[in-house]
Amino acid sequence: MLKGLRVLDRTTEIAGPYCTKILADAGAEVLRAEPARGDPLRHYRSGGLFEYLNAAKRDVGADEDAASSVDVVVTDSAHDARELKERHHHLVVVCISPFGMDGPWTGRAATEFTLQATCGSTGGRGDPTSPPLAAGGRLGEWITGTYAALATLAAVGVDATTERHPGRLVDVAMLDCMAVTLVTYPSVFASFAGWKPMEGTGRVVEVPSIEATSDGYVVFTTNSAQQFEDFLVLIDRPDWLADKELALATKRFARRHEFSEAVRSYTKPRSTADVLEAAGALRIPAAPVLNGSTIAEFEQFKARGVFNESATGRFRQPRPPFRIGEGARQDDPAPTAPSSGQGRDAWPDRSDGDSPAGNPSLPLRAIRVLDVTAWWAGPSATHALACLGADVIKIESQEHPDPMRTASTRRPSDPQWMEWSPIFHAVNASKRAITLDLGDPTGKQLFERLARQADVVVENFTPRVMEQFGLDWARLHRINPRLVMVRMPAFGLDGPWRERTGFAQTMESISGLAWVTGLADGPPVLVRGACDPVAGMHGAIATLLALRARGADGLGRLVEVPMVEAALNVTAEQVIEWDLSGVVLGRDGSPGLGAPEGVYRCQGDDRWVAISVVTDEQWCSLRTTVGLPHEGRWAKHDGRLHHAEEIDALIEAWSSTLGAADVLSALLGVGVPASEVVRSRDIVHNPQLRHRRLFEAEGHPVTGRHELPTMPFRFSDVDRWMSAPAPTLGQDNGSILGAPASSHDVL
Repeated sequence: MLKGLRVLDRTTEIAGPYCTKILADAGAEVLRAEPARGDPLRHYRSGGLFEYLNAAKRDVGADEDAASSVDVVVTDSAHDARELKERHHHLVVVCISPFGMDGPWTGRAATEFTLQATCGSTGGRGDPTSPPLAAGGRLGEWITGTYAALATLAAVGVDATTERHPGRLVDVAMLDCMAVTLVTYPSVFASFAGWKPMEGTGRVVEVPSIEATSDGYVVFTTNSAQQFEDFLVLIDRPDWLADKELALATKRFARRHEFSEAVRSYTKPRSTADVLEAAGALRIPAAPVLNGSTIAEFEQFKARGVFNESATGRFRQPRPPFRIGEGARQDDPAPTAPSSGQGRDAWPDRSDGDSPAGNPSLPLRAIRVLDVTAWWAGPSATHALACLGADVIKIESQEHPDPMRTASTRRPSDPQWMEWSPIFHAVNASKRAITLDLGDPTGKQLFERLARQADVVVENFTPRVMEQFGLDWARLHRINPRLVMVRMPAFGLDGPWRERTGFAQTMESISGLAWVTGLADGPPVLVRGACDPVAGMHGAIATLLALRARGADGLGRLVEVPMVEAALNVTAEQVIEWDLSGVVLGRDGSPGLGAPEGVYRCQGDDRWVAISVVTDEQWCSLRTTVGLPHEGRWAKHDGRLHHAEEIDALIEAWSSTLGAADVLSALLGVGVPASEVVRSRDIVHNPQLRHRRLFEAEGHPVTGRHELPTMPFRFSDVDRWMSAPAPTLGQDNGSILGAPASSHDVL
C-alpha cells in the first residue's frame, strides 16, 4: 500500500520507531539514521523491543544526505525539523517531542512518567486512600507513535496516483496525545456539570473490575444497565436488582468494599475458566488477566495466528493489527464511479457552515464515510477521519442510539438527557447524523443508497450484527465495488471469541496492560480506557491505507481491525521479554524507566509531584538539590533501583516540606524531569495545551458552548480541526433522508 514511499527515521526510543514501523509494515521503505550515541532502546532490558520496532528498516548511519532522497522524515528534534523544512520544501517532516515545537513548556525535561502526571492520568487512577498511580508499559509513547503514523499518512495523502500535498510540517506532542487518550475527557464532564467544586481526590477504580479467582484474575465490564443487572445474577445477588443506588457507578464506588466482598465470594472459589464460561453465557463482557507468559497462548490468538516469529526467530511478536484485503475477484462487478443521481439517491452536500471541503489543506475533504459505530473505539476512528476533512454521517437507531449517549451528566428525566454525554460529544463532533433501523427493509434500503455513494463504511459491532442485517462485505462490495469496509470487532472476524463483546477494560486485561499497572504487592489495575482510542487510531490508519490502495486500482477493500490486536501491538514487549529472558514483567507503580521514579507527597491536601531520573547526570542534579548523601552504591541506575525504597523516603522527606510549585521550580531548574500530579479535569487549563490549541470550542444547540479536545497534532497549514458540533440524534434526517428527525417511517 505504501510501495514507493521513502521514509527517513531519525528518532529513538518508542514513539518515533513505532510510527515508522507502522509505515514499514504497510510497505514503505524506511531508512534509519541512528544518532552517534546510539538508541538507548538497544540496551533496554533484553534489547528485544528495539529489534521488534526496527527490524524492517535499513540502517543508513548518520547520513546527512539521506533526507534529499526521501518523501518523509520523522525526527524528535524541533531544530532538525525546522532545518529540514527550510532545505527540503518537498518533504513531509514529522516532529515528535514531549511538548511540541513551541509554547511555554517546550524544552522542559520530561519522561513518560512525568507526562502521565501532567496529562491528569496519574491523578485519576488508584484508590483514593492511596498515592496516585501511573499506567505501566510506557503506554504514552506507543500512543504517540500511533498518532504520528496517522498524521504522517494524512500528510502524504490517500491517493498515490495523484500528486500529494507539496510538503508539510507535522508537529506531534506526546503530552497532547496522552491528554486525549489516558483520561476520559474529564474537563468536558466538569464543563457540562457547571464546574462544580470537586470532592475528594478524584481517584477511582471501577466496581466491578479485576477480581481474583482460584487460579488467577478475571476482569468484568458493566458499561450498560443490562450488563450490570446480568452481573448481579451472575454473582448470585439478584436481591440487589431492587437496590437503585447500586445501579449508579458513583454510589457503587462509595459502597465498593461491601460490593467487592460479594464479588470475591463468587469468584475466589472458582477457576478463571469457569467464571468466564458463566459470564459468557450471560453476555457479560469478561476476560482473563494475562501476562507475558500467557498472552500468546490465549485461545483466540492461537486460533487466529496472531503471534509469529520475529525476523531473527528469537522471539514471538504480534502481527500488524489490521488486515487489508485485496481488490475485486475476477467474478466481481467492474468498478464504477459513484452515482451522481439526484433526489434520495444523491449524497447531499454539507452546508457551507459545516463543510471543510473548501479547505485544500484537509486531506480527506473528498471522502464520504458512513459511521455505524458506537461507544468510544469506533467513533474515535471516524472522528479522526472527520477532523481530517471527511464527510462522516453517523447512523443510529431511534430505539437503540449509540449507548455512549447514556453516559450523560443529566438524569433520564430530562427530555434531552442523551444530548449531554461528554464522551459522545468528544468523539462525534464534526459529523452529521441520521437514524435508521437497519433491521427494517426501508432502513436497509436507505443505507444501501448512501453506501452506493460512500467511500468508507466503518462498524465496530460483534461480527454477527452487520451480517444479520444482510450488510456484510459481500453485499456492500456488490453494490459499490469502490467501497472500503472497515470492521472493528473486539476480537476479530473469526476464532472462538468472535462473538464476544469487548471494551477497553477487556483489552487492557487480555493484552497484559493491566498486569503491569499497579503496585508490586497489589492486584493488577485497569488503565481505564486508553485501549479505545488506541484501537480507533489504528482503525483510522488502516482506513487511510485502504483508500490509498484503492487509488491504485479503483477497488474497495475489506479491512479488519480487531480492537484487541491493536492493544497487543503496544504491549508486545511483554511476550518478547518472556521469550528472550523468561522474565514476566510485573508491577512497580511506574513505567519503569527511571531510578528514582515515583510520586512524592508535598505540602497541602493530596498534593503530589512525579519525579523521574533517567540519567546519571540528572541523578547528580537531584542529589545536590535535595541534599541527599553522596553514596557510591547509588551512583548508577541499577544501584538506585536496588535501594529505591531508601531513596524514595529521603526524597519525600524533602518534598513534603515544600509546596508542589517550589519542588518543580527547584528540580526543573536543574534539568530533572518532574511534574505536579494534577487532577485530570484541570488539564484544560494547562498553559502548554492552551498554547497548542488542543481544545476547541463547540457551540451546541442543546448543551451550549464548551471546549472539546481535538487532534493531538498540528499541521502547519491547518488552524482548526473541528468543523461542527456533535450531532443531536437524527438531526440530519431531513437533509439526508428527506424525513424529520422524529419521523418513524425511516427509523
